[in-house]
Amino acid sequence: MQLAVNAINTVELWHEISQGRDMDRLEEVLAQNCVFMSPVVHTPQQGRRLTRAYLTAAFGVFNNSFRYVKEVVTSQHAVLEFICDLDGIAINGVDIMTFDEAGKIVEFKVMVRPLKAVNLLHVKMKTMLESSEGKKDVS
Repeated sequence: MQLAVNAINTVELWHEISQGRDMDRLEEVLAQNCVFMSPVVHTPQQGRRLTRAYLTAAFGVFNNSFRYVKEVVTSQHAVLEFICDLDGIAINGVDIMTFDEAGKIVEFKVMVRPLKAVNLLHVKMKTMLESSEGKKDVS
């Protein structure tokens, strides 16, 4: 039961962080060994530093229309569906989180549709990451 409480607490913290766009608080929810899976990069990004870089870039790309519309949370996973309008393109996606026993996120996977949205995000994320010193390319 403690595992479920930890996951719920982490999702609540995630909502606070994402709504406030407070990327300085990401360490509160990300495990050191967290893996980030991007919809536009074919290799998993290993570690909290890279996960933080990608999440920070994503919040730099998404505007105030970004919001979660559905969520399913279990003791080990959460799926949060989001929508956002970016440059006139309706983006629909999900953030899929996997938690460790302490409730920290050990895997953060993002899936996005439609293809126009994926292509737009690829361009915008690449620009954002390249402008951030020391961040990995999105090619």
